[in-house]
Amino acid sequence: MRVKAAFAGLAVLLVGLAMVLSPRVYAAAAAPTTVDPALRQALMNAVHDSASFSNRFEAEVWLLDMSTRLASLMPDVGRRLALLKTVHAEATHAGLDPQIVLSLIQVESRFQRFAISSAGALGLMQIMPFWIDEIGRPDDNLFDMRTNLRYGCTILAYYLDIEHGNLTRALARYNGSLGQYWYPARVETALRARWYTR
Repeated sequence: MRVKAAFAGLAVLLVGLAMVLSPRVYAAAAAPTTVDPALRQALMNAVHDSASFSNRFEAEVWLLDMSTRLASLMPDVGRRLALLKTVHAEATHAGLDPQIVLSLIQVESRFQRFAISSAGALGLMQIMPFWIDEIGRPDDNLFDMRTNLRYGCTILAYYLDIEHGNLTRALARYNGSLGQYWYPARVETALRARWYTR
């Protein structure tokens, strides 16, 4: 039991170290010199509501499938199902494919709710804290799962909209690397390797 706990602690330390040493610039992350007023408004509108699966059967099938895929990254079944339900709800609310959101989370934080990047981005979807002041919600906690997912999904949906559905460009904007393809390629690789429904 002690060996298992030590291994889990080492894994958390290695993930944290990899994130701190990563050269990525996080974009829901990168604080722009001027904030797009339309994105600010989209975030303000998004922090209010939600609803998700069309029926119980669809919910059970999707949750079982995705839970199996997530098990090696998040062993606790209760936490795993809570996360998956919230991802589905927030992605659906924002008009996004939940599997793309799962892929982005895998790349951004490896499903570590308390992840902090070297740039100061927080949580599952690595949101920059300036957003909470920018939209006038200083009490929002970006380590709160639902709050973090609401912000991240809203930001990605906004970028997807202004890029006219071009996911590659939207992901590059999300990461702050517009014009480069390494970040969208990482998200696409995660999608194909783990989350894509065959």
